[in-house]
Amino acid sequence: MTPSKKTFNRREFMSRTLVGAGAAALVGRGDMPALDRTAAAAEKPLITRALGKTGIVLPVVNMGVMNADNPELVRRAYEAGMRHFDTAAGYWRGKNEEMIGHVLADLGARSQAIIATKVALPPAQRESLAPAALKEAFIKVFEGSLRRLKTDYVDILYTHDVSLVEDVKRPGFLEALAELKGQKKTRFVGFSCHQNMAACLDEAVSTSFYDVLLVAYNYALQDDVRLKKSLEAAAAKGIGLIAMKTQCMQSWYKDMVPPGQQALYGGSIVQTAVLKWALRNESFACAVPGFTNFRELDEDISVARDLSLTEGEKKFLADRQIRLAMAHCIQCGACRGTCPAGVDTPTLMRAHMYLRYPNVFQARDTLESLPAGRGLDRCASCASCVASCRGRVDIGRRVGQLKLHFA
Repeated sequence: MTPSKKTFNRREFMSRTLVGAGAAALVGRGDMPALDRTAAAAEKPLITRALGKTGIVLPVVNMGVMNADNPELVRRAYEAGMRHFDTAAGYWRGKNEEMIGHVLADLGARSQAIIATKVALPPAQRESLAPAALKEAFIKVFEGSLRRLKTDYVDILYTHDVSLVEDVKRPGFLEALAELKGQKKTRFVGFSCHQNMAACLDEAVSTSFYDVLLVAYNYALQDDVRLKKSLEAAAAKGIGLIAMKTQCMQSWYKDMVPPGQQALYGGSIVQTAVLKWALRNESFACAVPGFTNFRELDEDISVARDLSLTEGEKKFLADRQIRLAMAHCIQCGACRGTCPAGVDTPTLMRAHMYLRYPNVFQARDTLESLPAGRGLDRCASCASCVASCRGRVDIGRRVGQLKLHFA
């Protein structure tokens, strides 16, 4: 696919009073440079791609809002040309959706924005509720999302955190999504997927039900041939694919890579290199990196204008020492069977990722989604952790860090 291109106009940024979730924590934040209209006019246009068969065309880089607590960051993302805003009912206990709703209403931009939200129901509910009750619970959560977002519809509605093929085709979920789409409360439906992605993608292709899928995809998955084939099959089917978790440079980079090696890749090289790597897979229409400050926004929007790799980015992506040091959890699930107590270690590792963002709310909610005896509560009785990763993730160390915060 050859990316189509379209130029988005940028309005002059006007500083406004900070409102909404987390505003009190923003006092004194000085990383918000003013937009330069002359420089903006000289910039390359944003690269755009079609989102499957939906008819939506998006810039290749948009905003994953989950970790953001600054309404001015959402405003700036829109004014920089981003049009897709990804959130969920559970992010910041609903405050994330409220922030997006306030900003878009203030801008008068609801009709120009593509909003995606997600409904997550705990595994125990998914497995125990009858289809009719599951459908009712799903719709109840979603109606709250509409109120918080100040809208009577969303553009994309996902079942959140699907990792089992059974959830891809679970009747209660399918009936809820179909009914809401029929009522025009959502234009398109899909699911988000963090693990077992190839199998879930393949099932989605076979059902012909889903319009859009939100998939974890990053540099740590570069050797996953099966996933790449599944992504290609979904794209060929006309399913719109959006990449999340693209910025996989979390704690492992500082923990595992020697300082001298880190110094070789200063500035924004790491940030832009991994985002470009993900977007150079043209099965994806776009990515929704979760930037949390204006510097990261500027770095990410620069990628939307040019996907070609700089020499520094090429060197980073080809660096064998970096690849050998990589200790990023790819949610393969292989560690699950190494815990003699039966703890859901992949979910613990995902909670740790949220903790290091930092997003303590999301980390706590992820831990609380686990049934008793499968989460951190079971780890409390262990003096040391014997669960192991087939890669380089130190599971015991990360479980210990979770205990310090939550146990």
